[in-house]
Amino acid sequence: MNRDITNILLVGVGGQGILLASEVLAETFMLAGFDVKKSEIHGMSQRGGSVVSHLRYGGRVNSPIVSEGDGDILFGFELMETFRYLPLLRRGAFVVANSLQIAPPSVLMGNESYPDDLPERIRAGFPDFLLIDGQRVAAEAGDPRAANTVLLGAVSKRLQVEEEYWLEAMKRMIPSKALSINLKAFETGRNL
Repeated sequence: MNRDITNILLVGVGGQGILLASEVLAETFMLAGFDVKKSEIHGMSQRGGSVVSHLRYGGRVNSPIVSEGDGDILFGFELMETFRYLPLLRRGAFVVANSLQIAPPSVLMGNESYPDDLPERIRAGFPDFLLIDGQRVAAEAGDPRAANTVLLGAVSKRLQVEEEYWLEAMKRMIPSKALSINLKAFETGRNL
């Protein structure tokens, strides 16, 4: 494992803006002068299936995939998906998660129940854990769909990249009609 490389995972379900958040992250790190590699896995993402984005940045990155036990940061856009991907993290990793709970088909069909103690279980393994009510915070910023940008803002404070690069990346990657709300959501996330 190369400690000059930071390994980030973004996980959730389709429609939560995970891929856009991943694009903003990649653009931010490139603007800041880092080598960046990323890869996405879309499992029926248009139907609410699992979506995972691996992103690695540093001086020189050879592979986009985060190996099991090497993840430095996990951003979870949905709580159960966050819990599912914890094994990819190293000991002491930072986890930021949206408190949103989207029931998978097995829960909707009554075959299983959605665990109600996920935040406690996540925190038990990863004490550096920030739980955010992303939809509520984004709604206060102007649009609940900007929860992904709230999470980006929260994570941005943990990374050694100047704010100017984040703002420029958002201007490049987010459609102009949604930019002002997303900039506000990002700033709100940075101040959490």
